[in-house]
Amino acid sequence: MNLLPKSSKEFGSADYWEKFFQQRGNKAFEWYGSYLELCGVLHKYIKPREKVLVIGCGNSELSEQLYDVGYQDIVNIDISDVVIKQMKERSASHRPQMSFLKMDMTHMEFPDASFQVVLDKGTLDAVLTDEEEKTLHQVDRMLAEVGRVLQVGGRYLCISLAQAHVLKKAVGHFSREGWMVRVHQVANSRDQVLETEPRFSLPVFAFIMTKFRPVPGSAPQIFELCAQEQGKPVRLESAEQLAEAVRERQQYAWLCSQLRLKAGLGSVSLDLCDGDTGEPRYTLHVVDSPTVKPSRDSHFAIFIIPQGRETEWLFGMEEGRKQLAASAGFRRLVTVALHRGQQYKGMDSIQAELSARVMELAPAGMPAQQQVPFLSVGGDIGVRTVQHQDRSPLSGDYVIEDVQGDDKRYFRRLIFLSNRNVVQSEARLLKDASHRAQKKRKKDRKKQQSAEAPEAPAAAPWQSIDKSYLCCEHHKAMIAGLALLRNPELLLGRPLYDVVMFDVDSKDPTLGMSCPPPAFVDQAFLQNVKSILTLEGVFILNLVCRDLGLKDSVLAGLKAVFPLLYVRRIEGEVNEILFCQLHSEQKLATPELLEMAQALERTLRKPGRGWDDTYVLSDMLKTVKIV
Repeated sequence: MNLLPKSSKEFGSADYWEKFFQQRGNKAFEWYGSYLELCGVLHKYIKPREKVLVIGCGNSELSEQLYDVGYQDIVNIDISDVVIKQMKERSASHRPQMSFLKMDMTHMEFPDASFQVVLDKGTLDAVLTDEEEKTLHQVDRMLAEVGRVLQVGGRYLCISLAQAHVLKKAVGHFSREGWMVRVHQVANSRDQVLETEPRFSLPVFAFIMTKFRPVPGSAPQIFELCAQEQGKPVRLESAEQLAEAVRERQQYAWLCSQLRLKAGLGSVSLDLCDGDTGEPRYTLHVVDSPTVKPSRDSHFAIFIIPQGRETEWLFGMEEGRKQLAASAGFRRLVTVALHRGQQYKGMDSIQAELSARVMELAPAGMPAQQQVPFLSVGGDIGVRTVQHQDRSPLSGDYVIEDVQGDDKRYFRRLIFLSNRNVVQSEARLLKDASHRAQKKRKKDRKKQQSAEAPEAPAAAPWQSIDKSYLCCEHHKAMIAGLALLRNPELLLGRPLYDVVMFDVDSKDPTLGMSCPPPAFVDQAFLQNVKSILTLEGVFILNLVCRDLGLKDSVLAGLKAVFPLLYVRRIEGEVNEILFCQLHSEQKLATPELLEMAQALERTLRKPGRGWDDTYVLSDMLKTVKIV
């Protein structure tokens, strides 16, 4: 039996609704949810003794259920004679104080200020099917009548999908009238209610428009959003901001519905924000592993990334997260990164905070009441201590922070907040500095300092930095390139430029080359580099270029100045280290190059000099090729 219209315009037709209720019979049609799904919002904004008008009541059980829990001063109107007769018959014997009237809501017969609440469940959406002049005129009459029959301080409570044109019309109309505008998202009760009716992938909202006494002149406009049923409303500056906030929640709901329906949507990420401040608090990535064999315990898990480790390949790159999900053995894994600037009490509090939200991302087919495990590295949330933050005129906001690595060593990092998942620079702290930092943190916890307390000085002076440490594979490769100097002793005390190194990022995200900036590979600039190199010197450049055409152009420009060009690609990264020399006859075969790297390492390992034993220079050059 076809009970839904062929086009949305039929929603505004009285004939359609007559036919609809004739076909439907006495079976209630719950537009946008039942009483159980809406009662939290309804009880918040309607008091039991208030006089309520329900417009476009249809044959919903909502009015009857409100009456049965104590809201007994209710008047219902609808344009359909069929449904009014049905509803009178249904309630006449045991709801004597509730009335049902056939009435056009655009020409209501009630005196001014007759009601304290006008309740609308889907009626505005049904009427406002398009933005044609005739439709808008009808909606203007409807909203004007709502305003007329409401008392000052009364509320128009409209349950809606908040489609863009509906939200724009309702908010625009009532804000111009000087009313307070609040949009409240209705809690999703899909797990508690049998889905016997067609469901919407969009979330349901309640518009609460509160009538204020007219103020001469221009009254301040008030826009608020309540994103959680029991949450505090957040004040917004404009109708545009309110519309954008609603749109974000609709997009999130649509994403959740897609994730429930199917797996393998590709890279899915989202931010969860603090409900009071709007600041991002968690970044979530949803990773599906279709090859994992389904079982009761392999459906779904949450992985909390320790603070400061979100930049690591395993957690910060899509391929790394796929590897993590596959090794964890779950069909769907949600990784959770914790934001700097936010306070976290520990794993238990994070789990309590996230439990409800992450369940909205659960895959289809997961058993009801399934316990979802929260995983992490070592079972804790890691350590992050901000040592300094400021703003650079060139690069914007930045932060210097100490984080604890996988081996319990501490690292000091420079992060530009414009690209907060990229470590711009990193130094390893010596163990004594780590111990002092640890003692300082314990002392801070005892004092229970608030986030607004003045920052403590840095954990360690400059002497506590491990100068032998190189944080990146491409840095190690760059150092290995010094083996191209036939005499490694040249590095020790010689005043000439035997080596020039560039590892400079571009600040222009629109380019296909993020390192270096184009000016650093300009022909005139390269000629300047050539002019300061010795004849046997080497120019070492970190190239990060995703645009293949641009990369070919850069390589050709380099070859024009430096005839001998070696390249060492960094596995798992876009980085390529280029070693540039002036004379092609200096070309070395791989065995000779590795032998020179070993000689260089012996020179650098001499007593009194710091050296990191975690890598071997010659290993860095095994995959070097000549361009």
